[in-house]
Amino acid sequence: MELRPNGRLSGKTAIVVGAGQTPNGPGDETIGNGRAMAILFAAEGAEVMCVDNRLDSAEETVGMILANDGKASAFAADVTHTPDCAAIVTEGLRRLGRIDILVNNVGTGRGDAPPHAIEEEAWDRIMDINLKSMMMTIRQVLPVMRAQKSGAILNISSLAALAGHHMVTYEVSKMAVNRLSSVVALGNAKYNVRCNVIMPGLMDTPMAITGIAAASGKTAESLRAERNARVPMGAMGTGWDTAYAALFLCSDEAKFITGVALPVDGGMAARIG
Repeated sequence: MELRPNGRLSGKTAIVVGAGQTPNGPGDETIGNGRAMAILFAAEGAEVMCVDNRLDSAEETVGMILANDGKASAFAADVTHTPDCAAIVTEGLRRLGRIDILVNNVGTGRGDAPPHAIEEEAWDRIMDINLKSMMMTIRQVLPVMRAQKSGAILNISSLAALAGHHMVTYEVSKMAVNRLSSVVALGNAKYNVRCNVIMPGLMDTPMAITGIAAASGKTAESLRAERNARVPMGAMGTGWDTAYAALFLCSDEAKFITGVALPVDGGMAARIG
């Protein structure tokens, strides 16, 4: 996608947790939500610390940013470990001087199942990745943002928070992310610290297509066709759709918006209920 930046995050600093991505399948050039957000934020003037548990993937994102004259650095962290969440904020302050934006973009559904079949280990692992990790990074960044009297926190949830029936842990954890975001928003509004959440619908990203195709035994082409047919607008979104929504919510254009759960889904949420 051709970027046409206009400095919407000029002078800002941002930490994007989950700024790497699942490797693309053969011949596939789609982009993940985290990588798209990091690239777009940098293009719009922010200095970005790209965090991922796979340092090589975060460094790939940084390389893309530097190639376009942006400012970025990579940092390895496993956000299921609370000390790593603290290290993200400590290192972010050291590198960036302040933390204007925190994006939490880590999640998984691997090993999930319907309620009658879910295993305890899978439940605990998915909850740790999808929910506890966000709480712990937010817990660490809030004192910094409160002291600054400013900050924007963005959590990436899923349309599965509103609808679904077969991935109990993923769906419950994503609804919990929505509620976490509203709690953080209300508790920190007086400090001028905002917190919002994006609920992507069916997206054409490496994690969705490569991961689901491998797990289901379907080809990427057939899976894309099947998913596209389910979207009211006729096709899935991309990581760039998530990124542009994130750009707005993290920019000063949204300075009076907090506690919002925004579907980015081609109209799927509009027909729920």
